[in-house]
Amino acid sequence: MAGVIDLPEGSWWDRDVYSWRPGEELRLAAGYDLGYHHGLELVLTGPLYVRCPAFFQDPVFREPTPGERRLVERQCGEEPGVLLAFEADGGGPEPVSGLIAAGDLEVRVGAVLRHRTESTGTTAPPPR
Repeated sequence: MAGVIDLPEGSWWDRDVYSWRPGEELRLAAGYDLGYHHGLELVLTGPLYVRCPAFFQDPVFREPTPGERRLVERQCGEEPGVLLAFEADGGGPEPVSGLIAAGDLEVRVGAVLRHRTESTGTTAPPPR
Protein backbone atom coordinates (compact mmCIF):
# COMPACT_ATOMS: atom_id res chain seq x y z
CA MET A 1 0.00 0.00 0.00
CA ALA A 2 1.49 3.31 -0.96
CA GLY A 3 0.68 6.97 -0.67
CA VAL A 4 -2.95 7.93 -0.66
CA ILE A 5 -5.13 6.56 2.14
CA ASP A 6 -8.85 6.84 2.64
CA LEU A 7 -9.73 8.32 6.00
CA PRO A 8 -13.20 8.41 7.52
CA GLU A 9 -15.05 11.71 7.49
CA GLY A 10 -14.28 13.91 10.48
CA SER A 11 -12.43 16.91 11.85
CA TRP A 12 -8.87 15.61 11.64
CA TRP A 13 -6.86 18.78 10.96
CA ASP A 14 -4.52 18.63 14.01
CA ARG A 15 -2.02 15.74 14.02
CA ASP A 16 0.77 14.63 16.29
CA VAL A 17 3.04 11.72 16.99
CA TYR A 18 1.07 10.21 19.86
CA SER A 19 3.55 7.46 20.60
CA TRP A 20 6.59 5.94 18.96
CA ARG A 21 8.33 2.73 19.85
CA PRO A 22 11.11 2.52 17.24
CA GLY A 23 10.98 -0.70 15.25
CA GLU A 24 7.65 -1.66 16.83
CA GLU A 25 4.92 0.93 16.40
CA LEU A 26 4.26 4.55 15.44
CA ARG A 27 0.90 6.12 16.30
CA LEU A 28 -0.24 9.33 14.69
CA ALA A 29 -3.22 10.94 16.40
CA ALA A 30 -5.70 13.26 14.72
CA GLY A 31 -8.52 15.48 15.89
CA TYR A 32 -9.80 19.03 15.99
CA ASP A 33 -8.16 19.77 19.38
CA LEU A 34 -5.48 17.42 20.69
CA GLY A 35 -5.32 18.96 24.15
CA TYR A 36 -7.58 16.40 25.85
CA HIS A 37 -8.54 13.74 23.30
CA HIS A 38 -8.30 12.58 19.73
CA GLY A 39 -10.69 10.63 17.53
CA LEU A 40 -8.51 9.05 14.87
CA GLU A 41 -5.27 7.09 15.00
CA LEU A 42 -3.02 5.83 12.24
CA VAL A 43 -1.19 2.87 13.76
CA LEU A 44 1.87 1.90 11.75
CA THR A 45 3.44 -1.37 12.84
CA GLY A 46 7.06 -2.15 12.14
CA PRO A 47 8.15 1.38 11.17
CA LEU A 48 11.24 1.22 8.96
CA TYR A 49 11.73 4.88 7.97
CA VAL A 50 10.12 7.95 9.53
CA ARG A 51 10.42 11.56 8.40
CA CYS A 52 7.56 13.30 10.18
CA PRO A 53 7.18 16.42 12.32
CA ALA A 54 6.04 15.88 15.91
CA PHE A 55 3.01 18.15 15.34
CA PHE A 56 1.43 19.19 12.04
CA GLN A 57 -1.88 20.26 10.54
CA ASP A 58 -3.96 19.61 7.43
CA PRO A 59 -1.89 16.83 5.83
CA VAL A 60 -2.54 16.01 2.19
CA PHE A 61 -1.58 12.40 1.51
CA ARG A 62 -0.13 11.73 -1.94
CA GLU A 63 1.63 9.04 -3.93
CA PRO A 64 5.34 8.81 -3.05
CA THR A 65 7.66 10.07 -5.76
CA PRO A 66 10.02 7.63 -7.50
CA GLY A 67 12.89 9.32 -5.65
CA GLU A 68 11.18 8.77 -2.27
CA ARG A 69 10.58 5.11 -3.14
CA ARG A 70 14.26 4.64 -4.06
CA LEU A 71 15.37 6.41 -0.86
CA VAL A 72 13.27 4.14 1.35
CA GLU A 73 14.32 0.97 -0.47
CA ARG A 74 17.99 2.02 -0.22
CA GLN A 75 17.70 2.92 3.50
CA CYS A 76 15.61 -0.12 4.46
CA GLY A 77 16.95 -2.72 2.08
CA GLU A 78 13.44 -3.80 1.15
CA GLU A 79 10.15 -2.55 -0.20
CA PRO A 80 7.88 -1.70 2.75
CA GLY A 81 4.31 -2.94 3.11
CA VAL A 82 3.15 0.66 3.63
CA LEU A 83 4.67 3.84 2.25
CA LEU A 84 2.91 7.09 3.16
CA ALA A 85 3.89 10.46 1.75
CA PHE A 86 2.26 13.77 2.63
CA GLU A 87 2.58 17.54 2.66
CA ALA A 88 1.37 19.42 5.74
CA ASP A 89 1.44 22.68 7.66
CA GLY A 90 4.27 22.26 10.17
CA GLY A 91 3.93 25.74 11.64
CA GLY A 92 6.60 27.38 9.50
CA PRO A 93 6.49 29.51 6.37
CA GLU A 94 6.73 26.47 4.03
CA PRO A 95 4.84 23.16 4.03
CA VAL A 96 6.70 20.14 5.40
CA SER A 97 7.00 16.80 3.63
CA GLY A 98 6.42 13.59 5.52
CA LEU A 99 7.48 10.11 4.50
CA ILE A 100 6.78 6.99 6.55
CA ALA A 101 7.59 3.38 5.64
CA ALA A 102 6.20 0.56 7.78
CA GLY A 103 5.11 -3.04 7.67
CA ASP A 104 1.39 -2.39 8.10
CA LEU A 105 -1.19 0.35 8.72
CA GLU A 106 -4.38 0.27 10.75
CA VAL A 107 -6.83 3.19 10.86
CA ARG A 108 -8.67 3.38 14.20
CA VAL A 109 -11.64 5.63 14.89
CA GLY A 110 -12.93 6.41 18.37
CA ALA A 111 -12.36 8.81 21.22
CA VAL A 112 -9.04 8.40 23.05
CA LEU A 113 -8.69 10.52 26.17
CA ARG A 114 -5.28 11.98 26.94
CA HIS A 115 -4.07 12.64 30.44
CA ARG A 116 -1.90 15.41 31.77
CA THR A 117 1.23 14.57 33.70
CA GLU A 118 1.39 16.29 37.07
CA SER A 119 5.08 17.12 36.84
CA THR A 120 5.10 18.82 33.44
CA GLY A 121 1.47 19.63 32.68
CA THR A 122 1.91 18.21 29.19
CA THR A 123 -0.22 15.62 27.49
CA ALA A 124 1.10 12.11 27.25
CA PRO A 125 -0.16 8.71 26.16
CA PRO A 126 -2.02 6.89 28.92
CA PRO A 127 0.14 4.65 31.08
CA ARG A 128 0.36 0.99 30.04
